[in-house]
Amino acid sequence: MLYCDRISLEALARQYGTPLYVYSADQIVERLRLFQNAFAGREHLVCYAVKANSSLAILKLLADQGAGFDIVSGGELARVTAAAPKAAGRVVFSGVGKSADEIDCALGAEILEFNVESETELQLLAARARQRKAKARFALRVNPDVFADTHPYISTGLREHKFGIDIRQAAAIYRAAAKNKWLEPHGISVHIGSQIRSAEPFGAAIRRVSRLAAQLKSEGIALKAIDAGGGLGIDYHGGNDGADAEEKVKEYAGALEKALGGFEGRLLIEPGRFIVAQAGALLTRVLNVKKNGKKTFVITDAAMNDLIRPALYQAYHEIVPVKPRAGRTRAVDVVGPVCETGDFFARDREMKPVEAGDLLALLDAGAYGMAQTSNYNSRMRPAEVLVEGKNHRLIRRREEMRDLLATEIV
Repeated sequence: MLYCDRISLEALARQYGTPLYVYSADQIVERLRLFQNAFAGREHLVCYAVKANSSLAILKLLADQGAGFDIVSGGELARVTAAAPKAAGRVVFSGVGKSADEIDCALGAEILEFNVESETELQLLAARARQRKAKARFALRVNPDVFADTHPYISTGLREHKFGIDIRQAAAIYRAAAKNKWLEPHGISVHIGSQIRSAEPFGAAIRRVSRLAAQLKSEGIALKAIDAGGGLGIDYHGGNDGADAEEKVKEYAGALEKALGGFEGRLLIEPGRFIVAQAGALLTRVLNVKKNGKKTFVITDAAMNDLIRPALYQAYHEIVPVKPRAGRTRAVDVVGPVCETGDFFARDREMKPVEAGDLLALLDAGAYGMAQTSNYNSRMRPAEVLVEGKNHRLIRRREEMRDLLATEIV
């Protein structure tokens, strides 16, 4: 029988139904503290990447532990301020396409820093700051042209990607911006991708960034922060237990510290997946086990609209029965009921026998799970439950058809 902390997953599924996202509050806090402890010797702020999982209860949980937030939209800013109004000053605003309205909202909230992606965005930021008579702190997101060994959809640090400003052009942009009374050069930002398992690419990127910071300081532009971005990966294949996670964070911290050299300002980091992914699971019931020639399909009540990562990235998630049955393993495809061949969670996966009605857990689903759900096939999005020690509570109710129809006009 599988548990989340001290709570039976079977009991949660009976009470709240399936599909169901379940999270461990204790593990989320533990992962945040790994970063906070690793950088304890330097002024720093852990800015949780809201896009990984934007549930209000999780945002409040992290804010209460001193976390800041990395946002990429005005909607994410609204979520942070709804969950933790006093945390607005710990927000950095990233993203390649900020609108004037989003910038106005962020200026009004007095966020910590705008991570600016282009010269035209910087011009827009200056214009909106002048209009509001509010000085805007900014960091240029520089593109260090560092290769990160990850899925091409989540690699962001090369010149051919849409993100950031060529690091070779950044100094001139800082010089010009320093003359604008409505702009404050506050930091430098970099983010090279996601699900990166090695510390070396992070170190390589920060070495280039710290050299730029030193150059600017010699010219009289003393930046107060370096934002190292996020992207530290996890092991989706069943490893990365607590001890290994701590070692990974220490290795990452060591690489950044060495690369920062003599930089004395504040370090910002933006972990998302590493904090929440392994704290979450998606529970689903088996609807049917279907044989089609030599193939066996395990059809579940969860689908690609509930967890799109396998269909979108060919991502791997461990799938385990909550109450395992005896018997030999066999190769099966675990699929959902959506009318797409791409609606699958696993193909040719070796699994113990399962039957209709059995409960399965898709592990490591706390990041980019609920955040990427949709209503495709007019399916209602799942509920979410947060487990806090021996207690649990509903943090998002299951959608109903009236929710889906509420915004439409006949």
